[in-house]
Amino acid sequence: MVKVSVYVEGGATRHPRLNKDCRKGFSNFFERLGLKITPKIIPCGNRQDAYDDFCIGLKKSKNNEYCLLLVDSEAPVSNPSVWQHVEWQKPKNVTEKHLHFMVECMEAWFMADKQALAQYYGKDFKANALPSHSNIEKISKRDLINTLKKATKDTTKGVYSKGNHSFKILSEIDANKVVESSSYTKRLYDTLQNLSNTA
Repeated sequence: MVKVSVYVEGGATRHPRLNKDCRKGFSNFFERLGLKITPKIIPCGNRQDAYDDFCIGLKKSKNNEYCLLLVDSEAPVSNPSVWQHVEWQKPKNVTEKHLHFMVECMEAWFMADKQALAQYYGKDFKANALPSHSNIEKISKRDLINTLKKATKDTTKGVYSKGNHSFKILSEIDANKVVESSSYTKRLYDTLQNLSNTA
C-alpha cells in the first residue's frame, strides 16, 4: 500500500501546540476530499525548512512511500514549471507532481469558503472587507492578510492571527470548494487521487 507524506509549510519546531493544530487542520482538510488514503501531515515551519525536510524525507523514503511538498508560492506563478518558480534545486528523481502550492499563501484557500470564515469569527465579522476577486489565485499575499485583519478586528476572537486562527479555520472550510476555486488545489487533489488509486 502506498503511504503518502505531505511536508507542509506551517507549524513551528518549538511550538508543539501549533504543530498539533497544523496536523489537525490539514488532516481535516484532506479527509473532506474523500480520498481512499489519508496522507501523513508533517509540519515543517517556514518555507525553506519545508523544502529541507522534504529532501531528507525523500532520501529516507522506501519504495511504497511517496513524499509531497506543499508551500506558499509567495508570488504570482507565471512559469508553467512549479520547480522553476521556486528558488530551490529540484531533487533527483522528483517530478512536477511532487511540489504543490497553496497559491500565494494558505489564506487564499479561506476565500473559497467565506461562509465558513464568517461562522468561525461570528458576530462583528466584516465579510465585505474581504477581497471580491473571484479567482483566489490572483489575490496577493499582502491583500489576503490585510483584508483578513480588517474583517476580523472587531470580532470576539480578535484580529486574524496566523498562529492562533489559521489551522482552526482550515479545519472548518469546505475543501471541495477550494478544489473548485483553485487549479493548483485541483492539481494537488488529482495527485492524491491518483496515489489513492494505486493504494
